[in-house]
Amino acid sequence: MSKDIGLHSERDKKLGYKTKNLLVVPLRSRDQIIGALCAINKKVGIFDQADVELLDIVAGTVELSVENARVSAELKKAYNEVTSLNRAKDKVINHLSHELRTPVAILSGSLRLLIKQMTALPEEKWKNNMERIQRNLDRIVDIQYEVADIMQDKQNRTHGMLSLLLDQCTDELEVIIAEEMGTSPVIKQIRRHIDNLFGPKNVVSNEISLNKHVRDRLDDLKNEFFWRQVQIITRLRQTPAIFMPLDPMQKVIDGLVKNAVENTPDEGKIDVIIQKKGEGSELVVHDYGIGITEENQKRIFEGFFTTQDTMKYSSKKPFDFNAGGKGADLLRMKIFSERYNFKVAMESSRCRFIPKEIDLCPGRISKCSFCSKKEDCYGSGGTVFSLYFPPVP
Repeated sequence: MSKDIGLHSERDKKLGYKTKNLLVVPLRSRDQIIGALCAINKKVGIFDQADVELLDIVAGTVELSVENARVSAELKKAYNEVTSLNRAKDKVINHLSHELRTPVAILSGSLRLLIKQMTALPEEKWKNNMERIQRNLDRIVDIQYEVADIMQDKQNRTHGMLSLLLDQCTDELEVIIAEEMGTSPVIKQIRRHIDNLFGPKNVVSNEISLNKHVRDRLDDLKNEFFWRQVQIITRLRQTPAIFMPLDPMQKVIDGLVKNAVENTPDEGKIDVIIQKKGEGSELVVHDYGIGITEENQKRIFEGFFTTQDTMKYSSKKPFDFNAGGKGADLLRMKIFSERYNFKVAMESSRCRFIPKEIDLCPGRISKCSFCSKKEDCYGSGGTVFSLYFPPVP
């Protein structure tokens, strides 16, 4: 509280009024003074302690408003930065999709031709190397397919460019081919090949019987992990039909089963359940595996995020225990859920015997020092993915 009239004379001269008395209280934010709140010229008497306390209460409200404005500005700035990063990420993924298609197609075709030429030699001289090359090329193809699914709505300029070049060069190509190989419908084959590789895909929704479709996929997938000693227990009840394209439905099922198998040690089990939920259908894939740490659960659907060390994936093949991967399967499933109107939920608990991400499971229940029987492992952790499909309208 100021009683010194001369203290404010210079300010009064500039502002054009006379200060008789003045009360100032600080505005604080995070233990810092960010300003001051002033009351000037009390109507009756001078400012006292009661006035100080009252103005201090008002200052608290002002402090909150100032702090909210500051936080709002910071949130807006952070949002703009995240939006910019998302745009950059989309550009990178889109570029990756375009850049992968052409070299992958050329490498795949070249490898097929090379294998044909090598058949004249004894298999022991080349087969193992060719299979290793094919296996790793298949991984690149899988990445390309996943990226293509994620970026499905993006324009593919490669298709338009190649189609235009083919249109402009058709006559010349036909003459060259006729001279070298005789008359051949090869231009039509080239056109069909370009369309298959780079052309837009017509996605047609179908009415799907979920229990039959899942049963058929499981029968086919068992050949993909025949060496794994993992029991698949099914309870596939008849439910209302669902309505979506077959291709993404197959990729969703394959991705869930693959994820469950890779996270379940040998001698373990996985439940695959189809049941009615409300008016729709629910698909549940429950693995009794190592589970996901609470921290990783927050980011599991972000995409290109893995719960395992990705370097280990190079020495393992798909469906191996703890194989790891690229982290795109669940992102793709999340995008499919938004695109085709079904809901995805996940619950997971990390195995209590290996609570940290760096803790390792031996990969076989009988080798685990914590488990004397299988039920010990079944009750220690696991992950449940639940997909709800609304009924056909």
